[in-house]
Amino acid sequence: MAHRRLTLVRQRGRAQVVTSIRYLSTADVTSLMEPSAVLATLAEGFKALSAGTVQAPPRPKVDVPHKGFALAMLAWMPGRHIALKAVNVFEGNHAHHLPSHVGLISLFDSETGAPLAIMDAAAITGVRTAGGAILSIDPLARRDAKIATVVGGGVQAREHVRLLAKLLNISEIRVAARRHDVANAIAGESPLATVVTDLESAVRTSDIVCLTTSSSTPVIDDAWIKPGTHVTSVGFAPPGSEVPSALIDRAQICVETRNAFSPAPVGCAELAGRDSSRAVELGEVLAGTKPGRTSADEITLYKSMGNAMEDMVVANLVYETALSVGAGIELPR
Repeated sequence: MAHRRLTLVRQRGRAQVVTSIRYLSTADVTSLMEPSAVLATLAEGFKALSAGTVQAPPRPKVDVPHKGFALAMLAWMPGRHIALKAVNVFEGNHAHHLPSHVGLISLFDSETGAPLAIMDAAAITGVRTAGGAILSIDPLARRDAKIATVVGGGVQAREHVRLLAKLLNISEIRVAARRHDVANAIAGESPLATVVTDLESAVRTSDIVCLTTSSSTPVIDDAWIKPGTHVTSVGFAPPGSEVPSALIDRAQICVETRNAFSPAPVGCAELAGRDSSRAVELGEVLAGTKPGRTSADEITLYKSMGNAMEDMVVANLVYETALSVGAGIELPR
């Protein structure tokens, strides 16, 4: 059970709960996320999500014309505090030297509902999204998969490279981005990573292909994907997609939940209207209740839509770690 920072005082003969609120900056959050611990808590969360013990209602969306959009994501499961994330996706932010994804996560005590913490959401969103894709690799990629290509030039590309380097079987990570300087910076996250300029050749000879762009049109061709490849996609650009439709048609699909087949913003635009019964949930695969890869030649696709459970479990982990090491700033209520 999560720790609680509570003080009981007497006021007019009755107990009143008084809490402080812990503020955790971007630097705090980043320093408190140890990759193996994040992957472990995400795996637990995905299993709970598929088992039905997580409450995560459909997310609402607000559009700001010609600027971006905002999402609100709320989740809770037994043994964790309630989490509410407000995240804004403004692709033009790079011109202002800001990340495209900005926001905050608030934690609320599961016993009293009192606010406990406010923390940066961008760092958690980056790690938890890449973490889901990485968790899909063990059950869905071939056992002899050694070469991965990461397509994209943003936060997700960087986080994918960092986490891919933690996998024992990976021997080579290829990075493809529109700008060579950006690709070089991302490749610098791991000694296993190198920059490639021939995307088609890189994808055709890869065992794992990770798509991490905000493109509303496919960034690879279906014909480039060889039999036995595992593809992950974390891009969200409704009504378009970074994934070729033909690839979705022929791949075994894995999702966070089958809500992914709902229209955006609840689900993925590229999956909306398709038959959800042919997909498996990542939690089902991790728990062993549904099979992962079933043959050496099967093409598998993990399509992420983002689920509030992921933010909730990682934010709880960050908060607990912050309490243990005394990170952050205590704010009075």
